Amino acid sequence: MKFRIINGPNLNLLGIREPDIYGKETYASLVEKIREYAEKNGDEAEFFQSNHEGDLVDFIQGALGESDAIVINPGAYTHTSVAILDAVKAVKIPTVEVHISDPDAREDFRRVSYIRAACAATVSGKGTDGYLEAMNILKRLGK
Repeated sequence: MKFRIINGPNLNLLGIREPDIYGKETYASLVEKIREYAEKNGDEAEFFQSNHEGDLVDFIQGALGESDAIVINPGAYTHTSVAILDAVKAVKIPTVEVHISDPDAREDFRRVSYIRAACAATVSGKGTDGYLEAMNILKRLGK
């Protein structure tokens, strides 16, 4: 299976940004963890991180005909971006939303997820292992 692993704003600062919430694992180690997991399971993973909404939309649209599934952590755009929601709906590629922390246990505004309406599932509060769980969910859906 070919995965697109998409990360939104500030996820490039993993390990630095609020380690008490997001952990001490860096973005580079997250990518390596997912890459190794994919290879071990005979899958491919393509990675993209951006702090810019339009770039994320472009990368989602670029999955059309290129990828089997999307794992996305939209970061703060979870709570604000209709454009990312619309892009996921438009490409019709199975998608799972991931959050390293549990947004429902945080500030009220974080409990709203626009993208959730276009996702097969949401994985929250499991640290970076949530990405691997999302991949497993998508593999089960693809069978």
